[in-house]
Amino acid sequence: MSTGDQADIFSRIKRLLPPWFGQDASATPVLDALLQAYSWALAFFFTLYTYAKLQTRIMTATDGWLDLISADFFGAALLRAANQSDDSYRARIIANLFRERGTRKAIVLVLEQLTGRTPTIFEFLRPADTGGYSTGGVGYGAGGGYGSFAMAYQAFVDAFRPMNSGIPNVNGYGEPAGGYSAASQASYVSLSQIIGNVTDADIYAAIEAVRPAAVTVWVKISS
Repeated sequence: MSTGDQADIFSRIKRLLPPWFGQDASATPVLDALLQAYSWALAFFFTLYTYAKLQTRIMTATDGWLDLISADFFGAALLRAANQSDDSYRARIIANLFRERGTRKAIVLVLEQLTGRTPTIFEFLRPADTGGYSTGGVGYGAGGGYGSFAMAYQAFVDAFRPMNSGIPNVNGYGEPAGGYSAASQASYVSLSQIIGNVTDADIYAAIEAVRPAAVTVWVKISS
């Protein structure tokens, strides 16, 4: 018995009745049958109430209600992807609310919020990235990289997937399917089994949403 289910509501109603109705179920079968009918209906209404309560907040909304929340904020600009889970879609919605846009920092912030990991960004015309003559820490085999005026308004972004994502206990191609003291196994799987709220498509979409206009951003995603 849990709060709001039929058994819980029945016991609550029964306790409210005057004592002369009797509390022994074997002595009041007709009364109990009538109360069970009311209890079933009230339990159904309680289920609807708890479901509706979830849909009033982005953090708890589910199903089509999450799509409606996204439509309220973004219209048709942030639709759910095919087979995308509620958690993955929720992460995209939250990542696109109230954020800085059009800057290098915006890309860093959106990826940190989405994946929990800081990306590496290289701009070809940014001295802080390329270094220069008479500056320390830059050279062959050292930090920095070659700048180029031929690649103006372009940048490389090394983004990282969230930690601890995947399908527990299931190995990938080319990996042993199991062994002594190993919990791994081989299995046919579906997208719904993946643990982790962020997909590669989410990362690409997040960068696209905040990158500066007329700037080309080349993205590499690593685990």
